[in-house]
This record gives sequence, C-alpha cells and structure tokens, in this order.
Amino acid sequence: MLETQRQLPSGAFGQQSSGSGRPLLGASGMCCIPQRLGQMDICKGVVSLATAAGAIYLLYKAIRAGIRCQPPLCSASPICVARLAIEREQRGRDSGELRRLLNSLECKQDEYAKSMILHSITRCVYLLESEASTCTNDDIMLVGSMLDDKDNSVKIQALNTLKAFSGIRKFRLKIQEHSIKVLELISTIWDSELHIAGLRLFNNLPLPDFAHPQLRRVMPALMEILQSDYILAQVQAAQLLSNLAQKNDLLYDILNCQVHSNFLNLFQSAQPGSLLHEVLVFAERLSEGRSSPHYRAVKWHYNEQSVHEALFGDDSRLADRLLALVIHPEEDIQIQACKVIVSLQCPQDVGVRPSCPPSHSCFNNAE
Repeated sequence: MLETQRQLPSGAFGQQSSGSGRPLLGASGMCCIPQRLGQMDICKGVVSLATAAGAIYLLYKAIRAGIRCQPPLCSASPICVARLAIEREQRGRDSGELRRLLNSLECKQDEYAKSMILHSITRCVYLLESEASTCTNDDIMLVGSMLDDKDNSVKIQALNTLKAFSGIRKFRLKIQEHSIKVLELISTIWDSELHIAGLRLFNNLPLPDFAHPQLRRVMPALMEILQSDYILAQVQAAQLLSNLAQKNDLLYDILNCQVHSNFLNLFQSAQPGSLLHEVLVFAERLSEGRSSPHYRAVKWHYNEQSVHEALFGDDSRLADRLLALVIHPEEDIQIQACKVIVSLQCPQDVGVRPSCPPSHSCFNNAE
C-alpha cells in the first residue's frame, strides 16, 4: 500500500477518472486523507501564529507611537507652555513663548482669555528667567494695565504676574510705580484671593517712600484683613505689617489703628502655627519700635481701641497669652513668644536708663 501511495500524484488523493470523466476515490486515496488533513492543520497553525505575531507588533507600534507623541494641547494652556518651554530650554533655544504671550495680551481678549494668558506668563517668568530678563519696562506696564480690568480674576492674575517679575531686580522700580493702585485694590475690594495676591507682591517688593501716605490711609483695611477668618490672607497681612512697623514714620499709625475687642484672639494657642508665628513677630517689632529712643522722645496719645492698648495697655492680657505660648508644641512658637516677652521687659535704651520703669513691663507681677 505504501508503494501505491508513492505513485499517486501530489494533491490527487488517489482520484481516478471514470468513463464519464468524474473522478473516483480509490482505496489508497482513502488511506492518505488523515495525513493530508494533518498537513493542513499545521499550515493553518503557522498562518494563525504569523497573523497573531503581526497584530501584536502593530499594537506595540501603536502604543509606542502614542506614548512618544502626546495629543496636542491648547498652546495657551499652562501645561503646554511649561512643557514647550522646558523642552526648548533643554535644547538651548529661546522658546519664544513668553514673547508670544505678551504680544497676545496686547490684542483684544475676553476676561477668561486674559486671565489664562496672564497665568501662562507667570509660569513662563518662573520657568525661563533668562527669557523673562529680556522683557522690557513696556511689558511691565502692559501687565500693570490689567489691574484696571473690571474682572477680579484678571486683576488677581496680573498681581501674580507682577510678583513673578519682581524677582528680577531691573523691574522692581517699574513695578513699584503700581504700588498706589495695588493698595487701592486691597483696601476697596473685599476678595481674599485678591488680598493674598496683592500682599504677596508687597512682601516680595520693598514699598517705596512715596507710597507711605497711601499706606496710612489703608492701614485700617490691612488691620481688618489681619483680623479676618482667612488664614493665608492673615499671614500675608501680618508679614507686611511687621515690615511696616520698622518704618519710623508709620509706627504710630499702626499702633493707633483701631482693632476689634477680640484682637488678642490672634495670640491663642489654637491658631495655626504659621499665623501665630507671624503675629508674634509683629508684636515683637511693635514692642521694639515703641521702646526705641526715637519713638520715646515724643509723648503719643492712643485711642482706647487701638493696637497699642490691646497689646501694651494697662488692661492688656497679652502677658497671659504669651505665657501660654511658651509651652506651645511648636518650638519656633515658643522661641518667638520668649522674644516678645524679652522685648517687653525693658526699652532698648537701657544704656541710658539705669532701670526699667515698672509701667513698661507686663510681667512685673510674675517677676
């Protein structure tokens, strides 16, 4: 039978032709069917395997291409700005993104677009200081003009952008020209985010002397922010007031500023540590200032609800609050409370006065 199978033509399955021309299946053909079917199964398996391998390869290429080629983002979005800027900076090239954004700010835009553009400019200034340094004072004036926008979100973003530019020394004088406008915004618009943005700008930028008259007028507003319930704004207000307390011509205006009857609640141990630390620094600066020979040379008069009476008056309970803070869980609060206590003990001109007058210390009874 094996010899018969070898004589059969390949692929004929032992077919013979009948008289009618129709093929007939012989006995030898019937025997080789299983072998042929096995060969076909092998072929189908190979084809299926190749197809699957090709599909897997194509899928791999698609995934790899997707990872390497991220979907395009809006060119005005902060994410896109940051990504493009970093990529081009790594290649040692000027991204040009900051200039493009400043140019687009000059065009007529709606409030949302202006806010997003200013936000992107702020990111670029922080990311690309070398490019930001090539900007001009005209660019600062352009950003400053956004403070006159009717939308508060645009004002806030403009303040953030000015703060970013204030980190570059050559722009500080030009930014200081907007101090009066920023003080006006802080004192006339009750918006916590705007307060934070404006106060952060001032805490990052020395206030010019020409702004001092305006500062006297807005002092009550600054004190109201300090006594508000928004921690971030309170912290920024305390920092600014601490800096202003070191100005001789502003010290009395701060000490005589009217405050709420619960002003000393700012010194409670339940307050957040960040706020506690700043109000303690504020109290220390005021104590040092009022004890200086320059200030003591004049006899000052204060209203009954002033900062001076709340902190240093005969009926003040500041000493009790400070003693409680000496055992505060945070070490920096303990240290700062001790500094205030020391500053209250004696005036700074102890070299001239042989002893500290009893009226100048809140801790005489404790001693």
